[in-house]
Amino acid sequence: MKRARGEREVSVAIHKYYSVTEEGTLKRERQTCPRCGTGVFLANHKNRHSCGKCGYAEFKKTKKE
Repeated sequence: MKRARGEREVSVAIHKYYSVTEEGTLKRERQTCPRCGTGVFLANHKNRHSCGKCGYAEFKKTKKE
């Protein structure tokens, strides 16, 4: 199948989202989106966590001196 110009393959980095505990259970490494539900993770940015699907954002608290 021929891809359109400018379109590229995106590899899914699932190893960044889950880890295996000593008991053998899976642990989610990132927060899930409260609007979209389980399976949609929030992206980590410098000052916020944001959902790429619905646009939900949580701003991180910064320390002010």
